[in-house]
Amino acid sequence: MSTLLDLALPVARLLDPETAHGLAIRALSALPARPVPVDDPRLAVEAFGMRFPNPVGLAAGFDKEAEVPDAMLGAGFGFVEVGTITPRPQPGNARPRNFRLAEDRGVINRYGFNSGGHAPAAARLAGRKGHGRPCAGIVGVNVGANKDSVDRAADYVAGISAFAGLACYFTANVSSPNTPGLRDLQEEHALDDLLARVMEARDRVAPQVPLLLKIAPDLALAHLDGVVEVARRRRIDGLIVSNTTIARPATLRSPFKAETGGLSGRPLFPLSTRMLAEVYVRAEGAFPLVGVGGIDSPETAIAKLEAGASLIQLYSALVYEGLGLVPRIKQGLLDRLVEEGVALPALTGRRARDLVASPFPA
Repeated sequence: MSTLLDLALPVARLLDPETAHGLAIRALSALPARPVPVDDPRLAVEAFGMRFPNPVGLAAGFDKEAEVPDAMLGAGFGFVEVGTITPRPQPGNARPRNFRLAEDRGVINRYGFNSGGHAPAAARLAGRKGHGRPCAGIVGVNVGANKDSVDRAADYVAGISAFAGLACYFTANVSSPNTPGLRDLQEEHALDDLLARVMEARDRVAPQVPLLLKIAPDLALAHLDGVVEVARRRRIDGLIVSNTTIARPATLRSPFKAETGGLSGRPLFPLSTRMLAEVYVRAEGAFPLVGVGGIDSPETAIAKLEAGASLIQLYSALVYEGLGLVPRIKQGLLDRLVEEGVALPALTGRRARDLVASPFPA
């Protein structure tokens, strides 16, 4: 499956990015089900009360409507996160809203939580074999708020209720830059209220399901202090670091570099990895971290682990590297473990303090 899709990449790049992505989802939906590969047990990770067969996950944004989670597990991912899914259907922002920065190996998107709503996604997940817990194939559900919602925290609570019994874990996405005002939920008082309400809902309807929070890479360090303190106080199960950035590094060369939206892919790697290390130092082992942003090789995957991640996620790199990237990363991780004679957990966080002490990425 991955070989066929990777062969189609040069043709897909001739199409509008959103059109190409839609065709990829349809192709994955049409292909016969593929057994999940059996991973080397040395790649297994224990986190959030679950055993992940390998640490390489698919980030939210690829499978927004929960259409192909099992196909992506069959491609070798250790876990898949679907969404972001909002309670009610909404179209998102006007097209074009996705731009390839080919010269920079990056992507800018301003989708704005385009979503079919809870009901159809929940129906698809309910149709999965072995859905829910215990999770045979780990599928997380990333929930968000409608753009016109008057009580955004209530939208996250609704997401917990809608996907209870279907999600292996939940992610509250408060960090997309493409819904006006959404990132304000990362302010300390707003975040405390949000997490109090969402955790109460989780404890009531799905007490065994971990709840993660996905944060932005653009937080000032003083602001990050507050986010981590609230997350620790509310006993959240983990943080995903990070979402896309509104920053534009001076090194960008693409003619699309000035487009509005969140930047992901290779240009995000330095900032997201530094913020991951900052969170790791502040969290002091209170919860595991998921590292996201710019992973496009075994080396960048290892760097995320060394910055503090127990698990990693990728998406944008698939635009340039294809699904063959997943087995390459897993083999690269195994090669490093053999080379150093260590177990996978030994990599987590071992360079975090060095990163925090280094100059901040420009």
